[in-house]
Amino acid sequence: MKNTSKSFILGISLLIGFSVLGFFIFKGLKTFSDKDRIVTVKGLAEMNMKAISATIFLNFSFSGDDLQSLLNQTEIKKNNIIAYLKDFGFNKNDITINNIDVIDREKYYETQWINDKQVQVKIDRYTITQNLTVESKEVETTEDKSAQIKLELVSKDLTCNIFTNYTFPELNSIKPQLIAESTKNARIAGEQFANDSQAKLGKIKTASQGQITLVGNYPYYYDEEISERPKEPYIQKARVVSTIVFFLE
Repeated sequence: MKNTSKSFILGISLLIGFSVLGFFIFKGLKTFSDKDRIVTVKGLAEMNMKAISATIFLNFSFSGDDLQSLLNQTEIKKNNIIAYLKDFGFNKNDITINNIDVIDREKYYETQWINDKQVQVKIDRYTITQNLTVESKEVETTEDKSAQIKLELVSKDLTCNIFTNYTFPELNSIKPQLIAESTKNARIAGEQFANDSQAKLGKIKTASQGQITLVGNYPYYYDEEISERPKEPYIQKARVVSTIVFFLE
Protein backbone atom coordinates (compact mmCIF):
# COMPACT_ATOMS: atom_id res chain seq x y z
CA MET A 1 0.00 0.00 0.00
CA LYS A 2 2.81 2.28 0.91
CA ASN A 3 4.60 1.48 -2.36
CA THR A 4 1.44 2.31 -4.26
CA SER A 5 1.13 5.68 -2.50
CA LYS A 6 4.75 6.49 -3.14
CA SER A 7 4.37 5.57 -6.79
CA PHE A 8 1.26 7.74 -7.07
CA ILE A 9 2.96 10.71 -5.46
CA LEU A 10 6.02 10.22 -7.64
CA GLY A 11 3.83 10.04 -10.71
CA ILE A 12 1.98 13.21 -9.80
CA SER A 13 5.28 14.97 -9.09
CA LEU A 14 6.70 13.90 -12.43
CA LEU A 15 3.52 14.98 -14.19
CA ILE A 16 3.64 18.40 -12.55
CA GLY A 17 7.35 18.67 -13.23
CA PHE A 18 6.97 17.80 -16.90
CA SER A 19 4.01 20.21 -17.19
CA VAL A 20 6.00 23.06 -15.70
CA LEU A 21 9.00 22.19 -17.83
CA GLY A 22 6.82 22.03 -20.91
CA PHE A 23 5.27 25.39 -20.07
CA PHE A 24 8.64 27.08 -19.77
CA ILE A 25 9.89 25.40 -22.92
CA PHE A 26 6.77 26.67 -24.71
CA LYS A 27 7.29 30.18 -23.37
CA GLY A 28 10.94 30.08 -24.31
CA LEU A 29 10.20 28.94 -27.84
CA LYS A 30 7.45 31.52 -28.17
CA THR A 31 9.73 34.28 -26.93
CA PHE A 32 12.45 33.13 -29.30
CA SER A 33 9.92 33.06 -32.11
CA ASP A 34 8.54 36.49 -31.23
CA LYS A 35 12.02 38.01 -31.45
CA ASP A 36 11.97 37.31 -35.18
CA ARG A 37 8.60 39.00 -35.61
CA ILE A 38 9.41 42.67 -35.98
CA VAL A 39 8.32 45.58 -38.12
CA THR A 40 10.43 48.62 -39.09
CA VAL A 41 8.53 51.86 -39.62
CA LYS A 42 9.40 55.50 -40.14
CA GLY A 43 7.67 58.43 -38.50
CA LEU A 44 7.75 61.87 -40.15
CA ALA A 45 7.23 65.13 -38.27
CA GLU A 46 7.29 68.63 -39.73
CA MET A 47 6.82 71.99 -38.05
CA ASN A 48 6.84 75.58 -39.28
CA MET A 49 9.16 77.99 -37.51
CA LYS A 50 8.42 81.70 -37.69
CA ALA A 51 11.31 84.17 -37.54
CA ILE A 52 11.66 86.12 -34.31
CA SER A 53 13.33 89.12 -35.96
CA ALA A 54 14.39 90.49 -39.33
CA THR A 55 17.39 92.52 -40.43
CA ILE A 56 17.59 94.83 -43.43
CA PHE A 57 21.13 95.29 -44.72
CA LEU A 58 22.05 98.42 -46.69
CA ASN A 59 25.46 99.07 -48.20
CA PHE A 60 26.94 101.47 -50.72
CA SER A 61 30.43 102.36 -51.92
CA PHE A 62 32.49 105.11 -53.54
CA SER A 63 35.78 104.76 -55.38
CA GLY A 64 38.43 107.26 -56.50
CA ASP A 65 41.94 108.52 -55.85
CA ASP A 66 41.16 111.26 -53.30
CA LEU A 67 40.60 109.52 -49.97
CA GLN A 68 39.35 112.56 -48.08
CA SER A 69 36.82 113.39 -50.78
CA LEU A 70 35.54 109.80 -50.68
CA LEU A 71 35.21 109.96 -46.90
CA ASN A 72 33.18 113.16 -47.17
CA GLN A 73 30.87 111.69 -49.81
CA THR A 74 30.36 108.58 -47.70
CA GLU A 75 29.53 110.61 -44.60
CA ILE A 76 26.98 112.77 -46.42
CA LYS A 77 25.22 109.82 -48.03
CA LYS A 78 25.18 107.87 -44.76
CA ASN A 79 23.56 110.76 -42.88
CA ASN A 80 20.95 111.25 -45.62
CA ILE A 81 20.04 107.55 -45.56
CA ILE A 82 19.74 107.55 -41.76
CA ALA A 83 17.50 110.61 -41.91
CA TYR A 84 15.31 108.85 -44.48
CA LEU A 85 15.08 105.68 -42.37
CA LYS A 86 13.96 107.70 -39.36
CA ASP A 87 11.30 109.45 -41.44
CA PHE A 88 10.25 106.03 -42.71
CA GLY A 89 9.42 105.03 -39.14
CA PHE A 90 12.47 103.28 -37.72
CA ASN A 91 13.79 104.29 -34.32
CA LYS A 92 17.38 105.39 -33.80
CA ASN A 93 18.04 102.27 -31.72
CA ASP A 94 16.92 100.09 -34.63
CA ILE A 95 19.67 101.44 -36.89
CA THR A 96 23.26 100.24 -36.61
CA ILE A 97 26.12 102.00 -38.40
CA ASN A 98 29.00 99.64 -39.09
CA ASN A 99 32.60 100.70 -39.58
CA ILE A 100 33.53 101.69 -43.11
CA ASP A 101 35.73 99.38 -45.14
CA VAL A 102 38.59 101.02 -47.04
CA ILE A 103 40.48 99.25 -49.82
CA ASP A 104 43.81 100.84 -50.76
CA ARG A 105 45.25 99.33 -53.93
CA GLU A 106 49.01 99.38 -54.28
CA LYS A 107 48.78 99.21 -58.05
CA TYR A 108 46.92 101.90 -59.98
CA TYR A 109 46.78 99.92 -63.19
CA GLU A 110 45.50 96.53 -64.19
CA THR A 111 45.97 94.52 -67.35
CA GLN A 112 42.92 94.18 -69.61
CA TRP A 113 42.39 92.72 -73.07
CA ILE A 114 41.31 95.41 -75.55
CA ASN A 115 41.17 94.72 -79.28
CA ASP A 116 43.07 91.47 -78.76
CA LYS A 117 45.88 93.31 -76.98
CA GLN A 118 46.93 93.51 -73.36
CA VAL A 119 46.57 97.10 -72.22
CA GLN A 120 47.39 98.74 -68.89
CA VAL A 121 44.23 100.49 -67.66
CA LYS A 122 44.10 103.07 -64.87
CA ILE A 123 41.93 102.05 -61.88
CA ASP A 124 40.83 103.91 -58.76
CA ARG A 125 43.20 103.63 -55.85
CA TYR A 126 40.58 103.65 -53.07
CA THR A 127 37.19 102.02 -52.59
CA ILE A 128 35.16 102.85 -49.49
CA THR A 129 32.16 100.74 -48.47
CA GLN A 130 29.64 101.71 -45.80
CA ASN A 131 27.24 99.19 -44.24
CA LEU A 132 24.11 99.88 -42.21
CA THR A 133 21.61 97.48 -40.67
CA VAL A 134 18.04 97.96 -39.53
CA GLU A 135 16.45 95.56 -37.04
CA SER A 136 12.72 94.85 -37.03
CA LYS A 137 10.37 92.58 -35.08
CA GLU A 138 7.64 92.96 -37.71
CA VAL A 139 8.93 90.05 -39.79
CA GLU A 140 5.78 89.66 -41.90
CA THR A 141 6.14 93.13 -43.45
CA THR A 142 9.92 93.32 -43.75
CA GLU A 143 10.08 92.27 -47.42
CA ASP A 144 7.55 94.91 -48.47
CA LYS A 145 9.34 97.58 -46.46
CA SER A 146 12.69 96.59 -47.94
CA ALA A 147 11.34 96.86 -51.49
CA GLN A 148 9.79 100.25 -50.75
CA ILE A 149 12.99 101.57 -49.18
CA LYS A 150 15.03 100.46 -52.17
CA LEU A 151 12.81 102.28 -54.66
CA GLU A 152 12.56 105.47 -52.62
CA LEU A 153 16.30 105.65 -52.03
CA VAL A 154 16.87 105.37 -55.79
CA SER A 155 14.47 108.27 -56.36
CA LYS A 156 16.45 110.34 -53.83
CA ASP A 157 19.79 109.52 -55.52
CA LEU A 158 20.76 107.42 -52.49
CA THR A 159 21.04 104.07 -54.25
CA CYS A 160 22.02 101.15 -52.01
CA ASN A 161 22.39 97.42 -52.20
CA ILE A 162 19.61 96.08 -49.99
CA PHE A 163 18.79 92.57 -48.79
CA THR A 164 17.06 91.02 -45.80
CA ASN A 165 17.86 88.23 -43.40
CA TYR A 166 15.82 86.51 -40.68
CA THR A 167 16.65 85.11 -37.26
CA PHE A 168 14.83 81.93 -36.26
CA PRO A 169 14.36 80.20 -32.91
CA GLU A 170 16.94 77.64 -31.80
CA LEU A 171 16.18 74.12 -33.00
CA ASN A 172 16.47 72.84 -29.42
CA SER A 173 13.31 74.76 -28.56
CA ILE A 174 11.19 72.54 -30.85
CA LYS A 175 13.30 69.38 -30.89
CA PRO A 176 11.38 67.52 -28.12
CA GLN A 177 8.04 68.21 -29.79
CA LEU A 178 9.34 67.12 -33.20
CA ILE A 179 10.72 63.85 -31.85
CA ALA A 180 7.53 63.11 -29.92
CA GLU A 181 5.44 63.72 -33.04
CA SER A 182 7.66 61.55 -35.25
CA THR A 183 7.55 58.72 -32.70
CA LYS A 184 3.76 58.98 -32.50
CA ASN A 185 3.44 58.82 -36.29
CA ALA A 186 5.78 55.81 -36.41
CA ARG A 187 3.60 53.97 -33.88
CA ILE A 188 0.48 54.73 -35.92
CA ALA A 189 2.16 53.25 -39.00
CA GLY A 190 3.27 50.23 -36.97
CA GLU A 191 -0.22 49.63 -35.59
CA GLN A 192 -1.68 49.76 -39.07
CA PHE A 193 0.82 47.16 -40.26
CA ALA A 194 0.12 44.97 -37.22
CA ASN A 195 -3.65 45.14 -37.80
CA ASP A 196 -3.20 44.19 -41.45
CA SER A 197 -1.04 41.25 -40.33
CA GLN A 198 -3.56 40.20 -37.66
CA ALA A 199 -0.95 40.79 -34.99
CA LYS A 200 -0.46 43.14 -32.08
CA LEU A 201 2.18 45.86 -31.91
CA GLY A 202 4.62 45.19 -29.09
CA LYS A 203 7.40 47.13 -27.42
CA ILE A 204 10.11 49.09 -29.16
CA LYS A 205 13.17 47.06 -30.05
CA THR A 206 15.35 49.83 -31.44
CA ALA A 207 14.84 53.46 -32.39
CA SER A 208 16.93 56.00 -34.22
CA GLN A 209 16.26 59.66 -34.84
CA GLY A 210 17.26 61.23 -38.11
CA GLN A 211 18.91 64.61 -38.42
CA ILE A 212 16.63 67.62 -38.16
CA THR A 213 16.68 69.51 -41.46
CA LEU A 214 15.38 72.94 -42.40
CA VAL A 215 13.96 74.25 -45.62
CA GLY A 216 12.91 77.74 -46.60
CA ASN A 217 13.73 80.44 -49.14
CA TYR A 218 17.46 80.05 -48.62
CA PRO A 219 19.34 77.58 -50.87
CA TYR A 220 21.61 76.34 -48.08
CA TYR A 221 18.51 75.12 -46.24
CA TYR A 222 17.07 73.27 -49.24
CA ASP A 223 15.88 69.68 -48.72
CA GLU A 224 14.39 67.84 -51.70
CA GLU A 225 12.42 65.45 -49.47
CA ILE A 226 10.42 68.18 -47.76
CA SER A 227 6.70 67.88 -48.33
CA GLU A 228 6.15 71.53 -49.16
CA ARG A 229 8.56 74.43 -49.23
CA PRO A 230 7.33 77.54 -47.35
CA LYS A 231 6.54 80.49 -49.60
CA GLU A 232 7.10 83.16 -46.96
CA PRO A 233 10.75 84.14 -46.36
CA TYR A 234 10.11 84.50 -42.63
CA ILE A 235 9.01 80.85 -42.35
CA GLN A 236 11.30 77.84 -42.12
CA LYS A 237 10.06 74.27 -41.97
CA ALA A 238 11.80 71.86 -39.60
CA ARG A 239 11.66 68.18 -40.52
CA VAL A 240 12.75 64.96 -38.82
CA VAL A 241 12.26 61.27 -39.59
CA SER A 242 12.51 58.67 -36.81
CA THR A 243 13.08 54.98 -37.64
CA ILE A 244 11.62 52.59 -35.06
CA VAL A 245 11.65 48.80 -34.90
CA PHE A 246 8.66 47.27 -33.02
CA PHE A 247 8.11 43.71 -31.86
CA LEU A 248 4.99 41.99 -33.20
CA GLU A 249 2.99 39.78 -30.86
